[in-house]
Amino acid sequence: MNVNAEVVREKRLQKGWTQQQLGDVAGLSLRTIQRVESQGQGSLETCNAICAVLELQRDELMVTTCQQSTKPRQPIWLLPTCLALIAGFIAGVAVTVLFNGA
Repeated sequence: MNVNAEVVREKRLQKGWTQQQLGDVAGLSLRTIQRVESQGQGSLETCNAICAVLELQRDELMVTTCQQSTKPRQPIWLLPTCLALIAGFIAGVAVTVLFNGA
């Protein structure tokens, strides 16, 4: 489940809590809180626990579909890498043809 990590972090800091303190109050591990804040991912139970202690409605914490679609689907480097591989292959074929034809 995708969670708005910025909202969790902002609400936690407004309360003056560390990640460990939020985890303790919510009954979650430090690692779970770290994952929610860094990756924006958590289970429904995690989301419910965080909402309860931060006094949020679940829809305030959830990432909507249009917010998700703004993230790039593929790494930026994928296209240039593929083009470089294709160019290298073509150059290799051309050199092979030239040397075998001579």
